Amino acid sequence: MVQRAPKRHVLDFEQPLVELEDKISELKQLAVVQNVSVDDEVTRLTEKADRLRNEIFAKLTAWQQVQLARHPLRPYTLDYISAFTSDFVELHGDRTFSDDAAIVGGFMSINDRRVMVIGHQKGRDTRENIRRNFGMPQPEGYRKANRLMRMAEKFDLPIVTLIDTPGAYPGLGAEERGQALAIAENLKLMAGLKVPIVSVVIGEGGSGGALALGVSDRIIMLQHAIYSVISPEGCAAILWKDQTKVKEAADALKLTAKHLLTFGVIDRVVPEPPGGAHRDPAAMAETLGQVLYEEVNYLSHVSANVLRERRLKKFLNMGYFEQESP
Repeated sequence: MVQRAPKRHVLDFEQPLVELEDKISELKQLAVVQNVSVDDEVTRLTEKADRLRNEIFAKLTAWQQVQLARHPLRPYTLDYISAFTSDFVELHGDRTFSDDAAIVGGFMSINDRRVMVIGHQKGRDTRENIRRNFGMPQPEGYRKANRLMRMAEKFDLPIVTLIDTPGAYPGLGAEERGQALAIAENLKLMAGLKVPIVSVVIGEGGSGGALALGVSDRIIMLQHAIYSVISPEGCAAILWKDQTKVKEAADALKLTAKHLLTFGVIDRVVPEPPGGAHRDPAAMAETLGQVLYEEVNYLSHVSANVLRERRLKKFLNMGYFEQESP
């Protein structure tokens, strides 16, 4: 079920555009109420809004990208699943401790392809965020994902993961129940699975909490998503011990889709609707659904041995270092 959206949320750099769009809406309402023609003015303002939108989103800073990736109106995993299919069958529990609502997963179809989908899930309001733990899974969440991935391999189903988390939950209880081990077991499992795996960073890709669903044959990011070993806030606290340095930290982390594609960390960037996924969730879901179908369809024709060999090589080849001569 698609969750209800929160009240309107406008980012600082969106404000001039939103004000212009509000003015256009007011003019259209005035035309209906007073039966007057405002077509010329609406056309002029619409063209101005289009130009302003292109200007704003063509030069976003890394920190502004972070804000977009965290936008509370941005589509979450269950929103995409609802848009992709009507036959989603959710599966629950890790068969050890409990059912972690920060991870959702189950069977679904993308066109004619049956897949296992697993993703992080945030909440839309305070109550839902508490239930979902703000999208930060505990060990039982990752063990549930592990169980579902093994089930997918058993039934020879491709796996699709949707990544959107600030990171794994760092609380005492999570550590006592083996948080690090649960993540490590997922990394090991995904590296050796015999079925295709496609991962999409739809919002935040935070640290090991994201990587636990990200050891994949194809790693995709939405245009305004972020993917990083640490949050800008955490980086600023460690390096500068100063939370006012979050913008500098965001720049230094190179966490945007554009940077990560250049570095070879991801394989593909999916364009978002003008102004971001939250401005047209239906269009974003349609585009992402087509991309996932293409990727899954291609990988399904690759043998299991080749998939695993390529996957392992892909991650072993990530990163490099330069050493200056003495």
